[in-house]
Amino acid sequence: MKNKDPREKWVTIIPLIGLTVGIALAGFLVYDGIRSVVNHKYCPVLSEDFSGSSLNDRIWTKEVEAGGFGNGQFDMTTGSDENVFIRDGQLWIKPTLQDQKLIETNNVIDLSADGTCTSKVSSNCMTATNITNGTIVSPVKSARINTKKGASIKFGRVEVRARLPTGDWLWPAIWMMPVEDTYGEWPRSGEIDIVESRGNNYSYAQGGNNIVSSTLHWGPSQANDAWWRTNVKRSALHTTYSKSYHTFGLEWSEKYLFTYVDTRLLQVLYTNFDEPLWQRGNFPPSDSNGTRLQDMWSQTGRYSTPFDQEFFLIINVAVGGTNGWFEDGKSGKPWVDHSPTAKRDFWNARDKWYPTWQNEGAMVIDSVKMWQQCD
Repeated sequence: MKNKDPREKWVTIIPLIGLTVGIALAGFLVYDGIRSVVNHKYCPVLSEDFSGSSLNDRIWTKEVEAGGFGNGQFDMTTGSDENVFIRDGQLWIKPTLQDQKLIETNNVIDLSADGTCTSKVSSNCMTATNITNGTIVSPVKSARINTKKGASIKFGRVEVRARLPTGDWLWPAIWMMPVEDTYGEWPRSGEIDIVESRGNNYSYAQGGNNIVSSTLHWGPSQANDAWWRTNVKRSALHTTYSKSYHTFGLEWSEKYLFTYVDTRLLQVLYTNFDEPLWQRGNFPPSDSNGTRLQDMWSQTGRYSTPFDQEFFLIINVAVGGTNGWFEDGKSGKPWVDHSPTAKRDFWNARDKWYPTWQNEGAMVIDSVKMWQQCD
């Protein structure tokens, strides 16, 4: 016991050397990671806290239409205080029932007649009831607002703090569209869906207000929209997105685009622009009609195309629709998408779905912030 082997010291020295090298290597990796992160400078574009009595019409536009916005939605959007209003420093978008008299008798609602329609397409300004063939005017009124007039960004950040609605067949969305269709009509010029959800409860087969999703839409034609390659869902933990307020965010640069809930660390969708989107889409050479599909993006030399243009913000609560957002045959859906009487079938089931809207059937927005990347 009194005689020590001189080699015993290496039992201590070798582990210490290994530990020192490990710490040094870890420190270098952390440093290299931090050094490689691009910390962009952001300049404020919009900071809206709804402290006024009405929306700033130099920034916001209330879209007034009755054409279903290409999704066959069952709501006509209005600029009325019934559907979009400010209360106690918060913006409310609240769907309400249509006047029953307009549904039970032959009627035509022509929004262009009084000059309120905001669409340049005349068919989007009209909705009608025809008792004979079973069609009806839009059975619900709601609202949709956008910042196209006064706030748009090309690369930057967006944060919308909001409480999503509760109610069967409600479809809340916070999303962005290009100011100009630089690369052609939808989806050639892109669409950024920061958050979409459904007002149905957690038992709904596709996921109700306990699920949010983020999506990028991009492709050479409607039939070749590659959204499914850039679509991610996130579940709320032991709650729903209508029980409390959440910050729904976007960070977007020429190299990447990601969305998040409450913190940038809690990401939903993350997309790297590390290859041309045309290449990533793996589109067929032609569509089902034999028309050749043209690559309209790679000519720019930017991998982020078409997400390299000015985009503006849209906030709305849609109702129903015939585009498949609510799948046929799921959880008692009271209409079939391809039915010519889908709107009437939906209306006839109002005793079931309308009571679910009564308590929290509105999207309530606390604030909207937009920043432009300016470094």
